Amino acid sequence: MISPRIGFPIVVILLAASLAVFAADKRQTENLILVTADGLRWQDVFRGIDPALMTAEAAGMKDLGDLRNKLWAESPEERRRLLLPFFWSELAKHGALLGNRDKGSSVRVSNRYRVSYPGYSEILTGRAQDEVIQGNDPIQNPTETVLEFLRRRWNLRREQVALFGSWEVFYSIGGHQPASIFINAGSRALEGGGLSQRLRELSQMQFEVLPPWRSVRHDYFTFEMALEYLKTTRPRAMYIALDETDDWAHDRRYDRVLETALHFDQQLRRLWETLQSMPAYKGKTTLLVTSDHGRGSTLEDWHSHGDDVDGAEYIWIAAIGPDTPAAGEISSADEYFQRDIAPTLLELAGIDSTEYEGVKGSPIRLLLKP
Repeated sequence: MISPRIGFPIVVILLAASLAVFAADKRQTENLILVTADGLRWQDVFRGIDPALMTAEAAGMKDLGDLRNKLWAESPEERRRLLLPFFWSELAKHGALLGNRDKGSSVRVSNRYRVSYPGYSEILTGRAQDEVIQGNDPIQNPTETVLEFLRRRWNLRREQVALFGSWEVFYSIGGHQPASIFINAGSRALEGGGLSQRLRELSQMQFEVLPPWRSVRHDYFTFEMALEYLKTTRPRAMYIALDETDDWAHDRRYDRVLETALHFDQQLRRLWETLQSMPAYKGKTTLLVTSDHGRGSTLEDWHSHGDDVDGAEYIWIAAIGPDTPAAGEISSADEYFQRDIAPTLLELAGIDSTEYEGVKGSPIRLLLKP
């Protein structure tokens, strides 16, 4: 017979352990896929082609009647479906979307700088690090990223947590410890044994199709490499960081931004269809899509961002998966922050986000089934 003085604590401990196991088991997400489109404005995501930019020579839209005709419609709802058909037919129908300020939904960065590295670090660490990360210099991330945390928490091999980025600075952004996870970013050859023929070909081709910018490669190669790696290596966690929506905007080529957004939507479709075709991922994978920063909203500043650009703090988030409700476009919600993404990813995977030391964000409950 157990004495009350000894038995009661044991029962409490066992009950607490059982509840913790239940909390983890009730989530169906076994894999996490994060995708970002650098600087893709919430205005373009939720309104489609911008009437203020679509005929402006200063925005690179002169003599582009065919593109305007392809994307123009009277209502923002129609225009956005023309620009991002998969996004609005699949993610909006079966997932949840935040960030349409026209409907009272706000997501913004909490870092003060509103440029890429601070934004990506905030996404990956659940906190702004303004005292250290103040621009796009390639310093090593001072904090363990959520990708590194997942590898440690799930006890995975390095290859099972992968980051493919178009921008070379992701070698610094993606991990606190160099080589702690698999990273391929910028124009750098894939390394390691056991690469498929397709991966070897893509790795070589990236050096033969040169982009206009020195520090990035074309998103085509980043995405195709990531998709082939997904098929052949089957990582539990993957981050695909695409860049050209930002690069073309800085070049004041709104036509190229629109064409890249169309391609981005096709990439999301292919990624989701691939996940649904593989038993290791189907019904077990959450996809979260977002951006690192916003941009200006006028003809004078749409191409720019930073702490001096009004509106560059606003971003958007979309999620779809077995643990996200089919809430569609969420309106009149509380304000959320970029730092909330990392703890939300952890909670989707059935992990208590408070285990991630130093996290400042909170899980976005609207993206989580009860």
